[in-house]
Amino acid sequence: MAKIGRERQGELLRNVLEVLAAEGQPLPASEVLKRVEARVVLTEHEAADYPSSPGVRRFEKIVRFSTISSVKAGWLVKEKGHWSITDEGEEALHKYADAADLIREAGRLYRKWKKSRDEVRDLDEVEDVDALASSTTTLEEAQEASWDEISSHVAEMNPSNVEGMVAGLMEAMGYHVGWRATGGPDGGVDLIAHNDPLGTTKPRIKVQVKRKQDRVGAESLRSFLGILSPEDVGIFVSTGGFSNEAVRLARDEMRQVTLLDLRALFDLWTEFYDRIDEEHRQLLPLTEVYFLTPPE
Repeated sequence: MAKIGRERQGELLRNVLEVLAAEGQPLPASEVLKRVEARVVLTEHEAADYPSSPGVRRFEKIVRFSTISSVKAGWLVKEKGHWSITDEGEEALHKYADAADLIREAGRLYRKWKKSRDEVRDLDEVEDVDALASSTTTLEEAQEASWDEISSHVAEMNPSNVEGMVAGLMEAMGYHVGWRATGGPDGGVDLIAHNDPLGTTKPRIKVQVKRKQDRVGAESLRSFLGILSPEDVGIFVSTGGFSNEAVRLARDEMRQVTLLDLRALFDLWTEFYDRIDEEHRQLLPLTEVYFLTPPE
């Protein structure tokens, strides 16, 4: 018999959505779980470890399980260890004030998503939440642990090596890096690339690379835009991401500029990994691992 009801799951889901709505940007899953715990009173059951897995607390897995339907409903996005709320999620948060109504609507949308699939599982009828929560969240936790390791590795890299990563990636994508800063004043440009080996065709691509923990703000982006001529294309790479104001500035800018945070950079790195030369590949070497995923 389940020791946690759907209403409690709805309460936990509501807190997850409220935390993300208040933040206004993606948060690491571990931080979301920490903030939710600070907002609710854990039951004795939730606070306890799994008997078969000492040191593994039920609470975190129950919260993760309680968000499954909201992901399929399009309210919550989980990507590379970060969770974020969608516009639809914010709308549902305001529309369904009652926790039971919230989880019920998430379940309805989940069933709609599952309708055309085999082995439809109705989350409303799950009897052993503990067992299912434990088994269905393992892959999610493994993905988050993997991303934490990757992001920590990049955070500890020499800034010059991060620039090397970007240069190697651009070469793998078919561009020709004709100039790279080698220390000292660089005028705000770390790489200059072209579409051909001699650099005779336009546009010229100017790249700035920032390996940092905090987000790049609009002022730094304005400085970068100031060195772009009308015939240049700009790429700004920031492993710490960009402020909302910087994103809006880039979106409204007449000159062509692309912003790449660590997640976008990593997506390109994995997409072109087989084409990256071995020297540059060793800056962020990857191994593909396969998991058996249970049917949804």
